[in-house]
Amino acid sequence: MTDKPFALLIHGLHMNGVYMYPLAKRLSNAGFATHAPSYHSLTKSIDAHSQLLHDWLCQHHQPDTPINLVGHSLGGLVIRHFLANFGQAWQIGRCVTLGTPHQGSVCANYANKLLPPLVRRAYPNALDGQCVALPDNIELGVIAGSRPLGLGLPILTYHNKRHQLMGDDCTSDGTVYLSETYLPQAKDHIVLPVSHTGLLTDKTTAKQVIYFLEHGRFLHQ
Repeated sequence: MTDKPFALLIHGLHMNGVYMYPLAKRLSNAGFATHAPSYHSLTKSIDAHSQLLHDWLCQHHQPDTPINLVGHSLGGLVIRHFLANFGQAWQIGRCVTLGTPHQGSVCANYANKLLPPLVRRAYPNALDGQCVALPDNIELGVIAGSRPLGLGLPILTYHNKRHQLMGDDCTSDGTVYLSETYLPQAKDHIVLPVSHTGLLTDKTTAKQVIYFLEHGRFLHQ
């Protein structure tokens, strides 16, 4: 048994819970009990995703037992909706987001205009930058990647040239700009040389997630 708060791991767009397994395994090795539910990121609204989390917890978790939340990309926005809608019903420990576009996603903006089926219901009130505010008194840490490798890179490269972006303004994980990951209410923010999907398998990322869940801050070098 462990006295560490239970951790829910929430996947991102076009994924399912299996993608969270490498991170879940490392959290389990550190003593955290974990669960990585799957949800239909394209066909249901972000409100429906947060309701799904609440319903699962009602069936499987005691309200007086603390929980941690870790979300990748869109999953971080799902966490924000869950906290806004149902956070007071649960004892929230700490939260970490990985590559989450808290300020909205340029890639998603292009997809919504040019090929809407790629984002569908993940866009409104989430990837469009209109996500609900993070409630007060939530200890949330933000991890961003800076290795530009991913399916969104051609879109970001086009956007950089179109708007003549240079230097730090171009920094991204291949899908999400570094500038899109910032959240003023976050307790800590760290940038790692990892790609968007690499955040799920990178050992250093997992260590930083564990450190934040245990200490409420990242291990800055």
